[in-house]
Amino acid sequence: MLYNIVLRNVRKRYEYEELVKIFLHEDEYEIYALEQKVQGVFITEKQLEKEIEALDNCLYFSLEGETKEAKNRLKGEIFDCLSEITGIRPPWGSLTGVRPVKLCGMLQNPFKELTSDYRVSPHKAEEICNIYDYQQKMLNKCDERTIGMYIGIPFCPTRCLYCSFTSNQPSGDAVDRYLEALIKEIRYCGKKIKEQKLKVESVYIGGGTPTTLDETQLERLLKTVSESIDTDNLAEYTVEAGRPDTITRGKLAVLHSYGVGRISINPQSMKEDTLNLIGRSHSPEDIRRAFREAEKSGIPVINADLIAGLPGETPEDFRRSLNEVVSLGAENITVHSLAVKKASRLIEKDPDYHFRSRDTVTEMIDIAGEILTGRGYVPYYLYRQKHMSGSLENVGYCRDDTLGIYNIRIMDESQSVLACGAGAISKRYYPEENRIERVADVSNYEIYIERIDEMIERKEKDFFNWR
Repeated sequence: MLYNIVLRNVRKRYEYEELVKIFLHEDEYEIYALEQKVQGVFITEKQLEKEIEALDNCLYFSLEGETKEAKNRLKGEIFDCLSEITGIRPPWGSLTGVRPVKLCGMLQNPFKELTSDYRVSPHKAEEICNIYDYQQKMLNKCDERTIGMYIGIPFCPTRCLYCSFTSNQPSGDAVDRYLEALIKEIRYCGKKIKEQKLKVESVYIGGGTPTTLDETQLERLLKTVSESIDTDNLAEYTVEAGRPDTITRGKLAVLHSYGVGRISINPQSMKEDTLNLIGRSHSPEDIRRAFREAEKSGIPVINADLIAGLPGETPEDFRRSLNEVVSLGAENITVHSLAVKKASRLIEKDPDYHFRSRDTVTEMIDIAGEILTGRGYVPYYLYRQKHMSGSLENVGYCRDDTLGIYNIRIMDESQSVLACGAGAISKRYYPEENRIERVADVSNYEIYIERIDEMIERKEKDFFNWR
């Protein structure tokens, strides 16, 4: 059945449509709103009414005012109506944003408002309130002149089935040419940081897969970082070593020698058939070997990522993977609900995957909470994405208070983040206005190399404008 959803007084329907997508497939609805254009001009209420007068199966909703409260009421009405029609009641209620923990900190009575105004389930509301309280206990509010730093390496050995990130399979001298441009940007940023007396709290080198770099390239990068900023006084220094097949004893020694205190080893699954299906070029034994080598290296904190909802996996497959990763000794474990992105190969093969996997992923997420909290892990950060299986969430767990500072800050959006590399997005935070301005580097690494001077000029103009 096709539902015609009429949004009266609505000019920006995007966030309402994101809510509708949780309940209905794209071929099950049409949305009519004032943002539609006729010959380039927004239609009037009278034109809207004429357009819909002959439609069947109409669901009518009206926005009464432009306040945040009015918009939330409208989203609540849409949620209630579609829940009744479909028989589905998503646990995150009418929330469509990616940062529910940040929202929690903005509410006067978080649990009550989340469950009543936003229709969040009591279980999820309690979870994010607990995460917010834990973050407040463990982390101080950062000073305005304290920043985080992100450095991007947009290369991977292969592209995974579900991936839509800016990552490439390097060939020839591509990595060396990219490093040359990246190092120029890092050195410029280091010079400005010193001139403006900024303090770097955390450095996060991500990707892609930074350990795609060979030992010489990796040392060249880390040497540049240590020469450009004060790495001795960082609160946190993280490098994603996500693909076990890129981890060697020599690379781990390089990381340790430059003071890296956290790495990620990301199995995603410990089931070999799944790894082959999703395009990972490693085996479960490679994962075990990487953990053994990392433990010997002396790097104190290891994070491991697992994905709930990978194609072909059962809740018992997920349980086995999770139990093994715990036994391998990961101090941090991030459990991701599979997000089926539009640019991924998975959505090309199965556009409805995130709908059909709802119940399976929900069971997996429940298993993760049960096992990890039972083994002494604490959930310390949480975020959501579009097109997540079951419209669920990603949760980072830590034990012994080894929480990831960068992860929390990037989700809280109350700290400026200086980002270098292809696809990297710097975020300049203005605390007086509680406002973020984004300064993006181009995502294509070849164009980034060609236009590196322009990327630097963007930062000069739009990031390093501290007063």
